[in-house]
Amino acid sequence: MPQMPYLVPHAVCWAAEPHLIWTMVVTNFITFLSYLSICLTLLYVVRKTGHVIAHDWRYFLVGFALFIVACGSTHLLDVITTWIPIFWADAWANVITALLSAGVAIALIRRANAISFAVNDYAHRLSDTENEKRRLEDSLLSARKLEDWSRMSTAVSHEIANPLESIQNLLYLIRTSKSVSDEVISLASTASDETARVMEISRSTLSSFRHSDAVEPMSLLAAAESVRFLLEPVLQKKGLAIDIQAAGDLTVQGYPGEARQVLLNLVRNACEATNTAGGRVEIQLTGRDSDVEIVVSDHGVGIDPTVMSTLFQFGHSTKGESGNGMGLWSVRHILTRHGGTISVRSTPGVGTSFTLRWPRECCGNASEMSAATAA
Repeated sequence: MPQMPYLVPHAVCWAAEPHLIWTMVVTNFITFLSYLSICLTLLYVVRKTGHVIAHDWRYFLVGFALFIVACGSTHLLDVITTWIPIFWADAWANVITALLSAGVAIALIRRANAISFAVNDYAHRLSDTENEKRRLEDSLLSARKLEDWSRMSTAVSHEIANPLESIQNLLYLIRTSKSVSDEVISLASTASDETARVMEISRSTLSSFRHSDAVEPMSLLAAAESVRFLLEPVLQKKGLAIDIQAAGDLTVQGYPGEARQVLLNLVRNACEATNTAGGRVEIQLTGRDSDVEIVVSDHGVGIDPTVMSTLFQFGHSTKGESGNGMGLWSVRHILTRHGGTISVRSTPGVGTSFTLRWPRECCGNASEMSAATAA
């Protein structure tokens, strides 16, 4: 009986189950090819991204690729040693694989925090990208609405000019008539002023053009009193009252009629938000050294938190389908042109408070401020 060699191929061990030899050969060879392809892919990635990733990360990826191919080599040697018993090569392959795996494991542990931070940072940036995309889409939609609104308002302002001038003429005839009472003359004078303001709005606010670049002193208290007078029918119908509290010098430099337009928008909104009879809308005016602080507050339904981020954007309304999204946009538009600011605090079911800072001096010129607002 011949003596068996000290090292025998694996096939001898599978003599009892010869049909499994090719199963092991094929599966090990496929595993080796898979490991090899992963290694080559990682090296390709390193080559293509080497100019944008740090050197230590390139070394880590190369080491990981070598670790992968070393693991694959042990499967290749399992195929070879099925018939050729070169187990010394198999042993060295395992030694090299052990060293590389230990090195990769240590490097991976050291980079665990950095990898975790990078993954979280990427997820955060991806989320911000989606949010920024939505913001850009909203801005684009608002810009389109503004462009369409500007075109339409130009046509509207042209069409309403003639009937408004006719109304002005009729009111002039009423004021100069000797057969009417002083009260009617006073009401006609107020109506004439409001008609003139409508004409000014049609030329300036809707079309985003100013009729005049001249600023002049205007009383914010007088503007508030005028708003209360104009909203008297609404106040009587809903059983509301407007409480005006004034302190200090309330005179500022500005464009005629625009202070009243700002207050009218805010106070009308406050009245519409107050549904309880006997409710009050408060206007607090405080003269300070460089500006006048205006606080318009109500105890109404409040503003839905979901619309707070778009509250002052063109075309976004707090009133749903019943609003046109121009009121608060025009308020901020006017304040920006005057160099002022506006902020809001609101609690659903409790009420809303708008705080305005109206500077005493109107900063910049009309063209510069209009351009800034448009931007």
